[in-house]
Amino acid sequence: MELSHGDTFSLHMRYKKWRGIKTGHKDIILNPEEMFRVYSANERQEFTKVYKKFRIVVVFSGNTSNVAASDESLELRPTTSEIFQKCPRFRILVIGKTGVGKSSLIKHIFGVEETIASHDMPGDANIDHGFISPLNDRFVLHDSKGFEPGSKASLETVQGFIERRRNMSAQEQLHAVWLCFQTPHAGGRLLETGAKEFLKLKSSGTLGNIPIIVVFTKYDLFIDRIERNLDEISLKGLGNDAIKKLAKDRAEAELQDICIGPLKKFAGPDIPHAEISTHKNHRETLIRLISITENCVSKHSAPEAAVMTSIAQRAHPGLKIKASIEVGKKRYWKALASSTTFNNRKTWDCLYVLHTDIVRVWNFYDPHHYLHSQEFREMIVKMVDKLEVGPTANPTKTITIGLSMVGTIAGIVSALAGPAAPIVVPIAAGAVLAVWVHDVYQISHAVLQRFMSYIVHLTLVLQTLYLLSESQELTRRAIKLAVASYLESPMSGEVHTWIQEYDTQLTVLERADRDTLDKMVEVMQLYSINAEEISMLQAKIPPVGSSLDEPWETEKSS
Repeated sequence: MELSHGDTFSLHMRYKKWRGIKTGHKDIILNPEEMFRVYSANERQEFTKVYKKFRIVVVFSGNTSNVAASDESLELRPTTSEIFQKCPRFRILVIGKTGVGKSSLIKHIFGVEETIASHDMPGDANIDHGFISPLNDRFVLHDSKGFEPGSKASLETVQGFIERRRNMSAQEQLHAVWLCFQTPHAGGRLLETGAKEFLKLKSSGTLGNIPIIVVFTKYDLFIDRIERNLDEISLKGLGNDAIKKLAKDRAEAELQDICIGPLKKFAGPDIPHAEISTHKNHRETLIRLISITENCVSKHSAPEAAVMTSIAQRAHPGLKIKASIEVGKKRYWKALASSTTFNNRKTWDCLYVLHTDIVRVWNFYDPHHYLHSQEFREMIVKMVDKLEVGPTANPTKTITIGLSMVGTIAGIVSALAGPAAPIVVPIAAGAVLAVWVHDVYQISHAVLQRFMSYIVHLTLVLQTLYLLSESQELTRRAIKLAVASYLESPMSGEVHTWIQEYDTQLTVLERADRDTLDKMVEVMQLYSINAEEISMLQAKIPPVGSSLDEPWETEKSS
């Protein structure tokens, strides 16, 4: 079937329900305009629409790029599409002996689950083979088994690989190296001869500007040993929390003596390093490692590579928010007040491109494209509408912003996520989208508020979804739970109040693009979850599960 813009077609479905006795039918309207937008946003050769328990897939053939390009609305191209063209993936080389914990490290930072484990088997590794997991196709792993004692071959292999990658196209260049060692005990050997020679090559400039971060793995075992060896005098009168803190403080001091100090003396004071543990109580160590990595990449690679580092990782929601801001600054967010970019565009098309960029940055494992679906987009629009007409906080009262407010999400999720009951999002089911969504974008107080609300609320909903998903396959149930929990929390109302206060207190002349951007950044950063809170929050949230799912709208019983 050949389609053009302006056409519509339908799929007539007949089905049976209630033990096959009752029959039903439904005409599913498919709009090529929507299909072309999704094709452009997802860069795939198919369009997926979900109706109740049915999944409808339309596969494109022929020259779809030319057809899509003829639609004027598609000139609003997602900024992430340009970033992905220049830097499609974050590429990393991980060096370390088998058993040092590389698989667990990659699994927890990039969310690839068991897929990567088979890659870390004893034997020789082909360093030139880039491993791309189907669970996260925004990063490429290159593996080296470490430097064998007395062998120059492994060192030459790594050096040659780094030099070759340096001369390749931007899409194929290496962005960072993690040099992994298990955190040693007192008196243990820190660096083998090969590792020392490798770091000498780095300090001499032979390896160029490629960031090399030294990673001390299994830090939790190191802390546990310190705690077991605490003497009775030190423990006298201390509770469990105080003992944990004492052990951590002594571990940091000993690590400085046996690892950090000697490393800096040998490799120079500026060598980046991080001690890490993949244990659930030490999530902040993984966040510190990926933050160091992103910072190093931003200094030595193109800006797109730093953004891609944040997109690829799944350990630090704060970096997701930071990358969303960087993407927004490039074009669309910085022009909300002046409307130069969105002038004479339909509001829905403007929201569409904003939504696509934000969702892409969060990089959830979403094989069904639920976050790009029409249903989820409409849900966010309706959420903005609901908050706009709902009660607002007292504008004379100081808004309480901080992690204590974010922490309320955990309790709300626990209350809503019953084992059997479907998730009910407190938005009118089947409600028609507000008229303003179909209007042409024209700057006004109301329009600016709605666009700011859409960006900030969507970002904070996805942060809530991050706490629920833990790199598992997304379900509609998990997404609905994130939206419902956010709406139930005081956070959503406070954000809405903040946006209203901002818009009413400023004059038109003061409402410049720069100030609008700064205000959105301010509120998102204030509500961003920090490293210390992630483990605590996720421990309070019951598992949602990837196998349990439900329709966007729960079917009423007949």
